[in-house]
Amino acid sequence: MLRISGVVLPGKKRIEISLTEIKGIGRPLSRRLLTELSIDFNTHADDLSETEQARLRARVEKELTEGELMRKISMDIKRLQDIGTWRGYRHRRKLPVRGQTSRRNARTRRGKKKTGLSGRTVLTKT
Repeated sequence: MLRISGVVLPGKKRIEISLTEIKGIGRPLSRRLLTELSIDFNTHADDLSETEQARLRARVEKELTEGELMRKISMDIKRLQDIGTWRGYRHRRKLPVRGQTSRRNARTRRGKKKTGLSGRTVLTKT
C-alpha cells in the first residue's frame, strides 16, 4: 500500500494511472515524473521497491498538490475579486467566467431554472 501526499494509491493499477489519484497530478505530469525517476509505466503500485517509493514520494512532494493546490486556487480567485476584475466579478456572482453566454444557458453554473411563483401557468380570461 503506497501512500503519497496523504493519498493511498490503488495498488492493483499501473503506477502511471495510480498517481493521477493525487489532486494536481494528471497523466502528462505522471509520465514526466516516472521518466525522470526511470520507473516503468506498467509497474503496479504494489510492486514498487522501497527505494523507488521513497524517490517517487520525494519527487511528488516538490509539486503543488492536494491542499496546497486548492489553497493557491482559492487565493487566486480571491485576489481577482479584491482587485475588481471582470473575472472576479463573474466568480462573485457565480456566473460563467470564461466568456460563455449566460442569457439562456449556463445551467450547470447558475443552477436549476427559477420559475415565477409556484411554477404553474395561470389562466386568464379573454
